Amino acid sequence: MTGIDRLKKSFFRKKFIIVPAIAAFAALVAYQTRNADDRSWSVYKADAASTSYSGLDQIRVSNVGQLQPAWTHSYQDIKAGSRAGSSECNPIIVDGVMYTTSAKHWAYAINAQTGKQIWSFDPFEGAEGGGVSRGVTYWEDDSGTGEPDKRILFTGGDNLFALDAKTGKPVPTFGKGGKVSMNVGLRDDPETISVIPTSPGIVYKDLLIMGAEVSELYGAQPGYIRAYNCKTGKLEWTFHTIPLPGEPGYETWPKDAYKYAGGVNDWAGMSLDIKRGIVFLALGSPSYDFYGADRKGKNLYGNSVVALNAATGQYIWHYQLVHHDLWDYDLPAPPNLVTVKRDGKEVDAVAQVTKHGFVFVFDRETGKPLFPIEERKVPASHIPGEEASPTQPFPLKPKPFARQWMTEADLTHYSDAGHDSLVKKFRSMRYEGLFTPPDLKGTLMLPGSRGGAEWGGAAYDPSSTVLFVKSNDSPEIQSMKKVDTEQEAKDQTVFDQGKTLYMTYCVACHGKDKNGDEPNYPSLIGLRSRMTREVALDKIKKGGGKMPAFATAIKGKEKGIIAFLYDRPQNSSKITKMETGKTQKGLDKYLNLTAYGHFRDPQGNPAIRPPWGTLNAINLTTGDFEWQIPLGNDEKRQENGAPETGQEGSAGPIVTAGGLVFISGTNDRKLRAFDKETGKLLWQTLLPGVANATACTYMSGGKQYVAISVGGTKENPAGSVMAFCLN
Repeated sequence: MTGIDRLKKSFFRKKFIIVPAIAAFAALVAYQTRNADDRSWSVYKADAASTSYSGLDQIRVSNVGQLQPAWTHSYQDIKAGSRAGSSECNPIIVDGVMYTTSAKHWAYAINAQTGKQIWSFDPFEGAEGGGVSRGVTYWEDDSGTGEPDKRILFTGGDNLFALDAKTGKPVPTFGKGGKVSMNVGLRDDPETISVIPTSPGIVYKDLLIMGAEVSELYGAQPGYIRAYNCKTGKLEWTFHTIPLPGEPGYETWPKDAYKYAGGVNDWAGMSLDIKRGIVFLALGSPSYDFYGADRKGKNLYGNSVVALNAATGQYIWHYQLVHHDLWDYDLPAPPNLVTVKRDGKEVDAVAQVTKHGFVFVFDRETGKPLFPIEERKVPASHIPGEEASPTQPFPLKPKPFARQWMTEADLTHYSDAGHDSLVKKFRSMRYEGLFTPPDLKGTLMLPGSRGGAEWGGAAYDPSSTVLFVKSNDSPEIQSMKKVDTEQEAKDQTVFDQGKTLYMTYCVACHGKDKNGDEPNYPSLIGLRSRMTREVALDKIKKGGGKMPAFATAIKGKEKGIIAFLYDRPQNSSKITKMETGKTQKGLDKYLNLTAYGHFRDPQGNPAIRPPWGTLNAINLTTGDFEWQIPLGNDEKRQENGAPETGQEGSAGPIVTAGGLVFISGTNDRKLRAFDKETGKLLWQTLLPGVANATACTYMSGGKQYVAISVGGTKENPAGSVMAFCLN
């Protein structure tokens, strides 16, 4: 029951017929309705604290079964017949307007009650766009005497744009003509690099604080955190995630690593304590992800939660959750700012979910763990030159929310031949549990680089101090090989050279037959009918989403990879800008040839028994689980009478004061609502496409809506955003 509902009940029960009381009641209704309508989900993941929590309760446990489609807005920025796009956007709603982005990276303003388009903006000016875009950021300045300055800040490609929130036109006084190059202000020449953010930045006063997506290969750019002036676009401060000489953490790297090492970027978003003026980062792994002979040491601030002064970028504290990462165990989601009880007192804290299935909880001001963390011995590396960290941190509570160990008994048995193949492969690999380093004989990795929590992150319910998190169990195989791609390709034809590159870098995701694994890894069959060679080459170099940039890897061999992808020699001589590749000289290079690939039997069935995806409710005050259920279902692989299988998914949950958890993201294309106290399924609906996005909920016109970005289909490849409300 909302405050308005309670006041109504009291008002009419006691039969107050006093004019001042009526006036006060009307004013309260108007105030609360305006606030609810205007700013009920105005920030990515609900608020600056990244809670994914809504205080709205018009839709609740007792009536969620009555949810019906309210409107659908279909994007039109991908031509019919093109490959369907996959949207990951979490829309925001301000003043009755929804701001969102499409799979093609266009920005849209939509009437939040009707779904009618107000404006759209193409950041690529008609050129081929795309890549991952998880949303936009809203900023306003009402300090003047006139109409407030309201802006939408978002990235398209490697540019940061400021748009007039009312018209969708670039703000001419921001940067150059409304945009700022994200390539400027990093380590190397901005004309030779390309940095493409995927998650929206966060606003502190007049600053937009941004992370970025960078390559995960050798020669990657460092993932510096930068703050831009929301009015002018001026770069105000930079935090070096790979420390420079004299900065804290410099001693955890080789002496000159800051000149060549890359990664350590915040690609998944960040959270902000507005009152304290502290921004919290969730940083990724150093590059190269799976071999670190050129980055010996703990590699701060890789895989760390970092607290910075939001006004200045000054370091406050950090805690590293994976030392010298060799598994691509990036911190995959923004930290959740939470408040838990300790010794009868409320403590403001930071909760960080991880790919390897842990929740770490820290005091927000000091970084002190609220549950004990042990440094435990882990296996050593056998690869020449590598020095894996001898220990890794293990929190004693909460227990892991993803499986971190498997045996032969956990292998699936869809057929005798398939099972025998899995057993043979399992026995052939090095496997000593969590943190088994990559090995030349092959290594089993669980939960896997797509395992545990993903970029959708967790939702936090302040009334119960329960954290809700989606988890994946996705084992994969690491296959390390010493490579010298220059020598391998030296005596081959251009086409065979491209095939070598493809089999080295691309096969794990797109498959030997180029058929991919939709929706995360698109098919490359028939690429020539969808994309020019120049556009494809640009995408290969810059990367985007789960795909890293390969500019360094293909340097000097661009014609080869294009010839292989298009099945004939390429004729164009156009070459776009390249990333420069730097690494420590004199060291060997090793590549993980099966990075990000699934461990499956020859028929494509998952190697590990279900569940493959779960939804978890964890009490952060006690550190105990409230419940855990499978999320999603693969009906073809579900055994008779068995529970649902669960499915992989990257989208995160949201939780409401109405007692509900909403979540999508699984390949069965369903948006679901659960009772937050029990995990009981209360409502579900089949969507037209896979909604690989986190939902939002908001009030508009006195109604509560639940909205979600939906990926493209054959009929509507551009995808859509759908809203639901009560009858």
